Amino acid sequence: MTKMTTAELRGYQQICGKDGAMVAIACDQRGGMRTLLASDPDEQAKITNDMLGDTKADITRYLASAASCVLLDPLCAVPRIVDEGVLNRDTALLIGLDASGFDISPEGYRLSRLVPGIDARRVRALGGTGGKIMVYLRADKPEANDHNIAILRQCIADFGQEDLLLVVEFLTYQLDGESPEDYAAKTPWLVEEGTRISLECGAKVLKLPYPGTAEACANITRMAGEVPWAVLSAGVNHATFLGQVKIAMQNGASGVIAGRSLWKDCISLDRDIQRERLKTIAVPRLREIQAVIGHYRQKAAA
Repeated sequence: MTKMTTAELRGYQQICGKDGAMVAIACDQRGGMRTLLASDPDEQAKITNDMLGDTKADITRYLASAASCVLLDPLCAVPRIVDEGVLNRDTALLIGLDASGFDISPEGYRLSRLVPGIDARRVRALGGTGGKIMVYLRADKPEANDHNIAILRQCIADFGQEDLLLVVEFLTYQLDGESPEDYAAKTPWLVEEGTRISLECGAKVLKLPYPGTAEACANITRMAGEVPWAVLSAGVNHATFLGQVKIAMQNGASGVIAGRSLWKDCISLDRDIQRERLKTIAVPRLREIQAVIGHYRQKAAA
């Protein structure tokens, strides 16, 4: 496994809380956030990047300020959230490199994209503690991954050259013609093997989908060794995610990088409503997650 440098380790310490666990709020979504703010496509098209920036500013001010880190995008959120003093000085900042959405290959595979002009040096210039790259992987289809693995290697090499922390995320996906049952049955293996691919590319910190079982979580922990991994929420409801966090933490996870499960039913184009929901719904959800993480961190240290 590739160990973190001193500078990368310092960045990792900053995205973690005092107990050494990752608790980061993800709000680098763009297209997905528009669909939550408006159900009608015509109304979604009217939601500008500045409007999304307002929503991300509220999530940062009311929710991320209660966490150790926030993950934001460089199109809607930064640099304004830094320049306008929204970001708490004690909250670390990860900046997403991946563009919203994906292209489709002739064979029907998802091809990841990068935000133009955003590399390690630009992340540092924007005030980032580190970066985050997400790619799509289907470990059972090697031909599906060449483009995305090339992106992953490129970003890992770039951040290594700049000696800046990079969090590596991958997502699996259901293929056309694949039944939900077949895909669900493959998911633990797909997440385990996607983890293996990411580690082979040189990932030093991982953001992973919940792999579906306690056994798969334990397998990932053994495979990752000293490489810490956080579980992402993938938009499941809060109760479901809380259960996933418990299992992941019991089996070696180092925390969470969570977004929609915390705030998806709190955001609104009415900012007064949005702020109230973030304070009264999202923050208590975060506190529940922090309590679970704290419990298992204490048990591991005992």
